[in-house]
Amino acid sequence: MAEPTRVMVVEDDAALAELLVEELEAEGYRALAFASAEAALESYDRIEPELVVSDLQLPGADGLALLEEIRSRAYPPALLMISAYGTVDRAVAALKAGADNFLTKPLDMDHFMLSVERLLAHRRLHDQVRHYREAFEDEGFHGIEGTSAVMLALFERIRKIARADGPVLISGESGTGKDLVARAIHAESGRADRPFLAVNCAGVPAELLESEFFGHSAGAFSGADQARPGLFREADGGSLFLDEIGEMPIALQAKLLRALQDGQIRPVGADREYAVDVRLIAATNVDLPEKVAAGTFREDLYYRLEAFQLELPPLRERSDDMELLAMRFMARFAAARQRPARTLSERTIALMRAYPWPGNVRELRNAMERAVTFCDQAEIAPEHLPERIRRVSRSPASGASGVPEPLLEGDLLPSLNELRRRYVRYVLERVEGNKRRAAALLGVGRRTLYRWLEEDEPGA
Repeated sequence: MAEPTRVMVVEDDAALAELLVEELEAEGYRALAFASAEAALESYDRIEPELVVSDLQLPGADGLALLEEIRSRAYPPALLMISAYGTVDRAVAALKAGADNFLTKPLDMDHFMLSVERLLAHRRLHDQVRHYREAFEDEGFHGIEGTSAVMLALFERIRKIARADGPVLISGESGTGKDLVARAIHAESGRADRPFLAVNCAGVPAELLESEFFGHSAGAFSGADQARPGLFREADGGSLFLDEIGEMPIALQAKLLRALQDGQIRPVGADREYAVDVRLIAATNVDLPEKVAAGTFREDLYYRLEAFQLELPPLRERSDDMELLAMRFMARFAAARQRPARTLSERTIALMRAYPWPGNVRELRNAMERAVTFCDQAEIAPEHLPERIRRVSRSPASGASGVPEPLLEGDLLPSLNELRRRYVRYVLERVEGNKRRAAALLGVGRRTLYRWLEEDEPGA
Protein backbone atom coordinates (compact mmCIF):
# COMPACT_ATOMS: atom_id res chain seq x y z
CA MET A 1 0.00 0.00 0.00
CA ALA A 2 1.35 3.44 -0.91
CA GLU A 3 2.38 5.68 1.98
CA PRO A 4 0.32 8.85 2.62
CA THR A 5 1.78 12.21 1.65
CA ARG A 6 4.04 13.54 4.43
CA VAL A 7 3.46 17.11 5.67
CA MET A 8 5.57 18.97 8.23
CA VAL A 9 3.78 21.71 10.22
CA VAL A 10 6.09 24.24 11.92
CA GLU A 11 3.97 26.41 14.26
CA ASP A 12 4.61 27.59 17.83
CA ASP A 13 0.90 28.14 18.51
CA ALA A 14 0.06 24.71 19.92
CA ALA A 15 -3.70 25.03 19.35
CA LEU A 16 -3.28 26.06 15.70
CA ALA A 17 -0.66 23.35 15.12
CA GLU A 18 -3.05 20.72 16.50
CA LEU A 19 -5.90 22.03 14.30
CA LEU A 20 -3.75 21.95 11.15
CA VAL A 21 -2.58 18.41 11.90
CA GLU A 22 -6.17 17.25 12.46
CA GLU A 23 -7.36 18.86 9.19
CA LEU A 24 -4.49 17.37 7.20
CA GLU A 25 -4.91 13.90 8.67
CA ALA A 26 -8.66 14.03 7.99
CA GLU A 27 -7.73 14.41 4.32
CA GLY A 28 -5.43 11.39 4.40
CA TYR A 29 -2.08 13.13 4.87
CA ARG A 30 0.52 12.12 7.46
CA ALA A 31 1.13 15.35 9.38
CA LEU A 32 3.72 16.03 12.08
CA ALA A 33 3.97 19.27 14.08
CA PHE A 34 7.09 21.07 15.36
CA ALA A 35 7.24 24.20 17.53
CA SER A 36 10.49 25.62 16.13
CA ALA A 37 12.63 25.72 13.00
CA GLU A 38 15.47 23.98 14.85
CA ALA A 39 13.24 21.04 15.88
CA ALA A 40 11.87 20.73 12.34
CA LEU A 41 15.35 20.64 10.78
CA GLU A 42 16.51 17.97 13.21
CA SER A 43 13.78 15.64 11.93
CA TYR A 44 13.70 16.81 8.31
CA ASP A 45 15.94 14.10 6.78
CA ARG A 46 14.10 11.36 8.66
CA ILE A 47 10.63 12.53 7.60
CA GLU A 48 11.45 13.71 4.05
CA PRO A 49 8.27 15.82 3.83
CA GLU A 50 6.57 16.57 0.53
CA LEU A 51 5.07 19.78 1.95
CA VAL A 52 6.22 22.11 4.72
CA VAL A 53 3.67 24.49 6.30
CA SER A 54 5.50 27.04 8.42
CA ASP A 55 4.70 30.19 10.38
CA LEU A 56 6.97 33.14 9.61
CA GLN A 57 7.18 34.16 13.27
CA LEU A 58 8.94 31.40 15.22
CA PRO A 59 11.02 31.30 18.40
CA GLY A 60 14.72 31.26 17.57
CA ALA A 61 15.32 31.01 13.82
CA ASP A 62 12.32 32.46 11.97
CA GLY A 63 10.34 30.97 9.12
CA LEU A 64 12.44 32.69 6.44
CA ALA A 65 15.61 31.09 7.79
CA LEU A 66 13.86 27.69 7.76
CA LEU A 67 12.63 28.32 4.23
CA GLU A 68 16.11 29.20 2.96
CA GLU A 69 17.65 26.12 4.60
CA ILE A 70 15.04 23.78 3.08
CA ARG A 71 15.35 25.44 -0.32
CA SER A 72 19.05 24.58 -0.34
CA ARG A 73 18.26 20.83 -0.35
CA ALA A 74 18.56 18.83 -3.58
CA TYR A 75 14.82 18.12 -3.95
CA PRO A 76 12.98 20.62 -1.73
CA PRO A 77 9.31 20.06 -0.88
CA ALA A 78 6.46 22.46 -1.53
CA LEU A 79 6.51 25.37 0.95
CA LEU A 80 3.45 27.16 2.34
CA MET A 81 4.13 30.11 4.69
CA ILE A 82 1.57 31.55 7.12
CA SER A 83 1.67 34.59 9.39
CA ALA A 84 -0.53 36.88 11.47
CA TYR A 85 1.56 39.74 10.17
CA GLY A 86 0.36 39.63 6.60
CA THR A 87 2.01 42.72 5.21
CA VAL A 88 2.84 42.89 1.53
CA ASP A 89 6.55 43.23 2.35
CA ARG A 90 6.66 39.99 4.34
CA ALA A 91 4.69 38.11 1.72
CA VAL A 92 7.03 39.34 -1.02
CA ALA A 93 10.08 38.41 1.06
CA ALA A 94 8.73 34.90 1.63
CA LEU A 95 7.88 34.39 -2.04
CA LYS A 96 11.26 35.74 -3.14
CA ALA A 97 12.98 33.33 -0.75
CA GLY A 98 11.23 30.44 -2.48
CA ALA A 99 7.84 29.99 -0.79
CA ASP A 100 5.20 28.54 -3.09
CA ASN A 101 2.33 30.36 -1.40
CA PHE A 102 1.63 32.72 1.53
CA LEU A 103 -1.51 32.78 3.69
CA THR A 104 -2.47 35.17 6.51
CA LYS A 105 -4.05 34.35 9.86
CA PRO A 106 -6.74 33.72 10.86
CA LEU A 107 -6.76 30.83 8.39
CA ASP A 108 -9.84 29.79 6.50
CA MET A 109 -9.56 25.97 6.64
CA ASP A 110 -11.22 25.38 3.26
CA HIS A 111 -8.87 27.92 1.67
CA PHE A 112 -5.93 26.35 3.49
CA MET A 113 -6.77 22.81 2.31
CA LEU A 114 -7.33 24.04 -1.25
CA SER A 115 -3.89 25.66 -1.17
CA VAL A 116 -2.34 22.43 0.16
CA GLU A 117 -3.95 20.35 -2.60
CA ARG A 118 -2.88 22.79 -5.32
CA LEU A 119 0.69 23.01 -4.06
CA LEU A 120 1.03 19.23 -3.87
CA ALA A 121 -0.52 18.80 -7.33
CA HIS A 122 1.97 21.32 -8.71
CA ARG A 123 4.81 19.56 -6.87
CA ARG A 124 3.79 16.21 -8.34
CA LEU A 125 3.84 17.69 -11.86
CA HIS A 126 7.24 19.26 -11.15
CA ASP A 127 8.56 15.92 -9.89
CA GLN A 128 7.16 14.13 -12.92
CA VAL A 129 8.99 16.47 -15.29
CA ARG A 130 12.20 15.93 -13.30
CA HIS A 131 11.67 12.18 -13.47
CA TYR A 132 11.06 12.47 -17.23
CA ARG A 133 14.44 14.10 -17.67
CA GLU A 134 16.21 11.62 -15.40
CA ALA A 135 14.47 8.66 -17.00
CA PHE A 136 15.25 9.92 -20.49
CA GLU A 137 18.93 10.37 -19.65
CA ASP A 138 19.34 7.12 -17.70
CA GLU A 139 19.37 3.94 -19.75
CA GLY A 140 18.86 1.71 -16.73
CA PHE A 141 20.61 -1.64 -16.31
CA HIS A 142 21.63 -2.58 -19.86
CA GLY A 143 18.36 -1.11 -21.10
CA ILE A 144 16.21 -2.78 -18.41
CA GLU A 145 14.39 -0.08 -16.47
CA GLY A 146 13.13 -0.26 -12.92
CA THR A 147 14.00 0.91 -9.43
CA SER A 148 11.67 -1.33 -7.39
CA ALA A 149 13.13 -3.79 -4.89
CA VAL A 150 12.18 -6.77 -7.05
CA MET A 151 14.01 -5.32 -10.07
CA LEU A 152 17.12 -4.39 -8.08
CA ALA A 153 17.22 -7.99 -6.83
CA LEU A 154 16.84 -9.20 -10.44
CA PHE A 155 19.78 -7.04 -11.57
CA GLU A 156 21.98 -8.50 -8.84
CA ARG A 157 20.97 -12.04 -9.81
CA ILE A 158 21.78 -11.30 -13.46
CA ARG A 159 25.27 -10.15 -12.44
CA LYS A 160 25.87 -13.35 -10.48
CA ILE A 161 24.54 -15.65 -13.20
CA ALA A 162 26.59 -13.81 -15.83
CA ARG A 163 29.80 -14.78 -13.99
CA ALA A 164 28.97 -18.48 -14.46
CA ASP A 165 29.08 -20.14 -17.86
CA GLY A 166 26.26 -22.67 -17.91
CA PRO A 167 22.97 -22.48 -19.81
CA VAL A 168 20.34 -20.02 -18.53
CA LEU A 169 16.56 -20.35 -18.63
CA ILE A 170 14.57 -17.11 -18.50
CA SER A 171 10.85 -17.50 -17.83
CA GLY A 172 8.14 -14.91 -17.62
CA GLU A 173 5.00 -13.61 -19.24
CA SER A 174 5.00 -12.11 -22.71
CA GLY A 175 6.23 -8.53 -22.69
CA THR A 176 8.35 -8.73 -19.52
CA GLY A 177 11.63 -8.14 -21.38
CA LYS A 178 13.21 -11.59 -21.63
CA ASP A 179 15.28 -10.54 -24.65
CA LEU A 180 16.71 -7.56 -22.73
CA VAL A 181 17.64 -9.81 -19.82
CA ALA A 182 19.40 -12.21 -22.18
CA ARG A 183 21.44 -9.34 -23.63
CA ALA A 184 22.24 -8.10 -20.11
CA ILE A 185 23.57 -11.54 -19.12
CA HIS A 186 25.82 -11.52 -22.19
CA ALA A 187 26.97 -7.94 -21.56
CA GLU A 188 27.87 -8.72 -17.92
CA SER A 189 29.71 -11.93 -18.82
CA GLY A 190 33.27 -12.61 -19.92
CA ARG A 191 31.87 -13.15 -23.42
CA ALA A 192 30.74 -9.55 -23.83
CA ASP A 193 33.23 -8.85 -26.65
CA ARG A 194 32.12 -11.95 -28.58
CA PRO A 195 28.97 -12.44 -30.71
CA PHE A 196 25.43 -12.40 -29.29
CA LEU A 197 22.94 -14.04 -31.67
CA ALA A 198 19.20 -14.49 -31.16
CA VAL A 199 16.55 -16.62 -32.81
CA ASN A 200 12.84 -17.11 -32.13
CA CYS A 201 12.14 -20.84 -32.20
CA ALA A 202 8.48 -20.18 -33.04
CA GLY A 203 9.41 -17.92 -35.96
CA VAL A 204 11.42 -20.46 -38.00
CA PRO A 205 9.70 -23.35 -39.82
CA ALA A 206 10.35 -26.63 -38.00
CA GLU A 207 11.98 -28.22 -41.04
CA LEU A 208 14.57 -25.41 -41.20
CA LEU A 209 15.44 -25.17 -37.50
CA GLU A 210 18.17 -27.83 -37.57
CA SER A 211 19.90 -26.09 -40.47
CA GLU A 212 19.41 -22.71 -38.74
CA PHE A 213 21.10 -23.98 -35.57
CA PHE A 214 23.80 -26.32 -36.85
CA GLY A 215 24.28 -25.25 -40.45
CA HIS A 216 24.40 -27.47 -43.53
CA SER A 217 26.80 -28.58 -46.22
CA ALA A 218 26.32 -27.71 -49.88
CA GLY A 219 23.75 -29.99 -51.50
CA ALA A 220 22.48 -31.32 -48.17
CA PHE A 221 18.90 -30.73 -49.32
CA SER A 222 16.99 -29.05 -52.13
CA GLY A 223 17.94 -25.40 -52.33
CA ALA A 224 21.13 -25.78 -50.26
CA ASP A 225 23.43 -24.50 -53.03
CA GLN A 226 26.07 -23.26 -50.57
CA ALA A 227 27.30 -24.45 -47.20
CA ARG A 228 26.10 -22.51 -44.17
CA PRO A 229 27.82 -22.52 -40.75
CA GLY A 230 24.67 -22.11 -38.61
CA LEU A 231 24.06 -20.10 -35.47
CA PHE A 232 26.16 -22.24 -33.13
CA ARG A 233 29.32 -21.75 -35.16
CA GLU A 234 28.54 -18.07 -35.83
CA ALA A 235 28.15 -17.51 -32.08
CA ASP A 236 31.33 -19.45 -31.20
CA GLY A 237 32.90 -17.88 -28.13
CA GLY A 238 29.78 -15.84 -27.44
CA SER A 239 26.13 -16.35 -26.50
CA LEU A 240 23.15 -17.78 -28.37
CA PHE A 241 19.66 -16.71 -27.28
CA LEU A 242 16.79 -19.08 -28.10
CA ASP A 243 13.47 -17.36 -27.50
CA GLU A 244 10.28 -19.42 -27.07
CA ILE A 245 12.31 -22.62 -26.66
CA GLY A 246 9.13 -24.41 -25.62
CA GLU A 247 8.09 -24.35 -29.30
CA MET A 248 11.17 -26.31 -30.45
CA PRO A 249 10.28 -29.68 -32.05
CA ILE A 250 11.12 -32.54 -29.70
CA ALA A 251 13.27 -34.28 -32.35
CA LEU A 252 15.59 -31.28 -32.43
CA GLN A 253 15.74 -31.06 -28.65
CA ALA A 254 17.92 -34.21 -28.50
CA LYS A 255 20.49 -32.63 -30.84
CA LEU A 256 20.44 -29.42 -28.85
CA LEU A 257 21.06 -31.36 -25.64
CA ARG A 258 24.01 -33.15 -27.22
CA ALA A 259 25.50 -29.84 -28.39
CA LEU A 260 25.22 -28.50 -24.83
CA GLN A 261 26.75 -31.59 -23.23
CA ASP A 262 29.55 -32.35 -25.71
CA GLY A 263 30.24 -28.95 -27.25
CA GLN A 264 30.05 -30.60 -30.69
CA ILE A 265 27.66 -29.95 -33.59
CA ARG A 266 27.21 -31.71 -36.92
CA PRO A 267 25.83 -29.64 -39.83
CA VAL A 268 23.05 -31.20 -41.89
CA GLY A 269 24.61 -33.38 -44.59
CA ALA A 270 28.14 -33.10 -43.17
CA ASP A 271 30.41 -36.05 -42.39
CA ARG A 272 32.31 -34.36 -39.58
CA GLU A 273 31.62 -32.57 -36.31
CA TYR A 274 32.77 -29.13 -35.20
CA ALA A 275 33.71 -28.03 -31.70
CA VAL A 276 31.83 -24.94 -30.49
CA ASP A 277 32.02 -22.87 -27.32
CA VAL A 278 28.62 -21.22 -26.93
CA ARG A 279 26.69 -20.15 -23.87
CA LEU A 280 23.02 -20.93 -24.41
CA ILE A 281 20.39 -18.55 -23.01
CA ALA A 282 16.82 -19.78 -23.48
CA ALA A 283 13.51 -18.07 -22.77
CA THR A 284 9.93 -19.23 -22.46
CA ASN A 285 6.53 -17.83 -21.55
CA VAL A 286 4.99 -21.28 -21.13
CA ASP A 287 5.25 -23.75 -18.25
CA LEU A 288 8.03 -26.12 -19.34
CA PRO A 289 7.37 -28.65 -16.54
CA GLU A 290 3.82 -28.97 -17.91
CA LYS A 291 5.22 -29.60 -21.39
CA VAL A 292 7.59 -32.19 -19.89
CA ALA A 293 4.62 -33.92 -18.27
CA ALA A 294 2.76 -33.81 -21.59
CA GLY A 295 5.72 -35.36 -23.41
CA THR A 296 6.34 -32.37 -25.69
CA PHE A 297 9.57 -31.21 -24.02
CA ARG A 298 12.49 -33.42 -23.02
CA GLU A 299 12.94 -33.75 -19.28
CA ASP A 300 16.73 -34.08 -19.56
CA LEU A 301 16.95 -30.89 -21.63
CA TYR A 302 14.78 -29.02 -19.13
CA TYR A 303 17.03 -30.01 -16.23
CA ARG A 304 20.10 -29.03 -18.27
CA LEU A 305 18.62 -25.57 -18.81
CA GLU A 306 17.15 -24.81 -15.41
CA ALA A 307 20.38 -24.86 -13.40
CA PHE A 308 20.48 -21.06 -13.76
CA GLN A 309 16.89 -19.87 -13.91
CA LEU A 310 15.48 -16.34 -13.86
CA GLU A 311 11.78 -15.66 -13.32
CA LEU A 312 10.87 -12.18 -14.57
CA PRO A 313 8.18 -10.37 -12.55
CA PRO A 314 5.07 -9.15 -14.40
CA LEU A 315 4.44 -5.39 -14.40
CA ARG A 316 1.47 -5.74 -12.02
CA GLU A 317 3.88 -7.03 -9.34
CA ARG A 318 6.14 -3.98 -9.62
CA SER A 319 3.63 -1.17 -9.86
CA ASP A 320 6.18 1.25 -8.39
CA ASP A 321 8.03 1.00 -11.71
CA MET A 322 4.91 1.61 -13.80
CA GLU A 323 5.05 5.41 -13.57
CA LEU A 324 8.81 5.50 -14.23
CA LEU A 325 8.41 3.34 -17.33
CA ALA A 326 5.41 5.34 -18.52
CA MET A 327 7.38 8.59 -18.17
CA ARG A 328 10.35 7.11 -20.02
CA PHE A 329 8.15 6.01 -22.92
CA MET A 330 6.30 9.34 -23.05
CA ALA A 331 9.58 11.27 -23.12
CA ARG A 332 10.88 9.14 -25.97
CA PHE A 333 7.74 9.40 -28.07
CA ALA A 334 7.39 13.14 -27.43
CA ALA A 335 11.02 13.73 -28.45
CA ALA A 336 10.63 11.59 -31.58
CA ARG A 337 7.58 13.62 -32.63
CA GLN A 338 9.16 16.93 -31.57
CA ARG A 339 6.32 17.56 -29.13
CA PRO A 340 6.42 18.96 -25.57
CA ALA A 341 6.82 16.48 -22.72
CA ARG A 342 3.56 15.33 -21.17
CA THR A 343 2.68 14.50 -17.58
CA LEU A 344 0.17 12.02 -16.16
CA SER A 345 -2.91 13.31 -14.38
CA GLU A 346 -3.68 11.91 -10.93
CA ARG A 347 -6.76 10.09 -12.23
CA THR A 348 -4.75 8.61 -15.10
CA ILE A 349 -2.14 7.28 -12.67
CA ALA A 350 -4.90 5.78 -10.51
CA LEU A 351 -6.42 4.01 -13.52
CA MET A 352 -3.05 2.73 -14.68
CA ARG A 353 -2.19 1.40 -11.23
CA ALA A 354 -5.53 -0.39 -11.02
CA TYR A 355 -5.09 -2.04 -14.45
CA PRO A 356 -3.41 -5.50 -14.42
CA TRP A 357 -1.29 -4.99 -17.61
CA PRO A 358 -1.55 -8.52 -19.05
CA GLY A 359 0.78 -7.46 -21.88
CA ASN A 360 3.29 -6.10 -19.33
CA VAL A 361 5.92 -3.53 -20.37
CA ARG A 362 5.20 -4.00 -24.07
CA GLU A 363 1.53 -3.14 -23.53
CA LEU A 364 2.47 -0.10 -21.41
CA ARG A 365 4.81 1.12 -24.14
CA ASN A 366 2.07 0.87 -26.77
CA ALA A 367 -0.43 2.63 -24.49
CA MET A 368 1.98 5.54 -23.94
CA GLU A 369 2.64 5.83 -27.66
CA ARG A 370 -1.10 6.11 -28.24
CA ALA A 371 -1.49 8.65 -25.42
CA VAL A 372 1.28 10.92 -26.71
CA THR A 373 -0.16 10.71 -30.23
CA PHE A 374 -3.67 11.79 -29.26
CA CYS A 375 -2.96 14.15 -26.35
CA ASP A 376 -2.86 17.87 -27.25
CA GLN A 377 -2.69 19.14 -23.67
CA ALA A 378 -0.10 19.22 -20.91
CA GLU A 379 -1.50 16.19 -19.04
CA ILE A 380 -2.31 12.68 -20.24
CA ALA A 381 -5.96 12.26 -19.24
CA PRO A 382 -7.92 8.97 -18.96
CA GLU A 383 -9.53 9.54 -22.37
CA HIS A 384 -6.08 9.27 -23.98
CA LEU A 385 -5.68 5.71 -22.70
CA PRO A 386 -7.03 2.62 -24.51
CA GLU A 387 -10.60 1.72 -23.63
CA ARG A 388 -9.61 -1.53 -21.89
CA ILE A 389 -7.61 0.47 -19.32
CA ARG A 390 -10.42 2.96 -18.74
CA ARG A 391 -12.89 0.24 -17.84
CA VAL A 392 -13.25 0.13 -14.07
CA SER A 393 -14.88 -3.29 -14.38
CA ARG A 394 -12.04 -5.39 -15.73
CA SER A 395 -12.47 -8.43 -13.52
CA PRO A 396 -13.43 -11.89 -14.86
CA ALA A 397 -15.98 -11.85 -12.03
CA SER A 398 -18.00 -9.20 -13.86
CA GLY A 399 -21.40 -10.27 -15.06
CA ALA A 400 -22.94 -9.78 -18.49
CA SER A 401 -23.93 -6.25 -17.50
CA GLY A 402 -20.26 -5.34 -17.03
CA VAL A 403 -20.89 -4.59 -13.34
CA PRO A 404 -18.60 -6.56 -10.98
CA GLU A 405 -20.57 -9.31 -9.28
CA PRO A 406 -19.61 -8.21 -5.72
CA LEU A 407 -21.67 -5.06 -6.33
CA LEU A 408 -24.81 -6.99 -7.23
CA GLU A 409 -24.55 -9.89 -4.77
CA GLY A 410 -27.77 -11.06 -3.14
CA ASP A 411 -31.25 -11.71 -4.44
CA LEU A 412 -32.50 -8.11 -4.32
CA LEU A 413 -31.18 -5.17 -6.30
CA PRO A 414 -29.32 -2.85 -3.90
CA SER A 415 -30.40 0.71 -3.19
CA LEU A 416 -28.34 3.53 -4.68
CA ASN A 417 -26.72 4.24 -1.30
CA GLU A 418 -25.91 0.57 -0.80
CA LEU A 419 -24.50 0.30 -4.32
CA ARG A 420 -22.33 3.37 -3.66
CA ARG A 421 -21.08 1.83 -0.40
CA ARG A 422 -20.17 -1.44 -2.14
CA TYR A 423 -18.54 0.36 -5.06
CA VAL A 424 -16.39 2.55 -2.79
CA ARG A 425 -15.19 -0.57 -0.96
CA TYR A 426 -14.58 -2.32 -4.29
CA VAL A 427 -12.42 0.56 -5.60
CA LEU A 428 -10.50 0.75 -2.29
CA GLU A 429 -9.69 -2.95 -2.58
CA ARG A 430 -8.50 -2.45 -6.16
CA VAL A 431 -6.06 0.30 -5.13
CA GLU A 432 -4.95 -1.55 -1.96
CA GLY A 433 -6.56 0.97 0.39
CA ASN A 434 -4.92 4.08 -1.10
CA LYS A 435 -7.61 6.70 -0.40
CA ARG A 436 -5.99 9.37 -2.55
CA ARG A 437 -6.06 7.12 -5.62
CA ALA A 438 -9.53 5.83 -4.74
CA ALA A 439 -10.87 9.39 -4.62
CA ALA A 440 -9.25 10.10 -8.00
CA LEU A 441 -10.85 7.00 -9.54
CA LEU A 442 -14.24 7.84 -8.04
CA GLY A 443 -13.99 11.42 -9.29
CA VAL A 444 -14.61 12.98 -5.86
CA GLY A 445 -12.56 14.95 -3.36
CA ARG A 446 -10.93 13.19 -0.45
CA ARG A 447 -13.25 14.98 1.99
CA THR A 448 -16.23 13.47 0.21
CA LEU A 449 -14.63 10.02 0.29
CA TYR A 450 -13.88 10.31 4.03
CA ARG A 451 -17.44 11.47 4.69
CA TRP A 452 -18.82 8.44 2.80
CA LEU A 453 -16.56 6.09 4.76
CA GLU A 454 -17.62 7.67 8.08
CA GLU A 455 -21.30 7.34 7.12
CA ASP A 456 -20.75 3.65 6.35
CA GLU A 457 -19.17 2.91 9.73
CA PRO A 458 -21.37 0.76 12.04
CA GLY A 459 -23.39 2.97 14.35
CA ALA A 460 -22.85 6.10 12.24
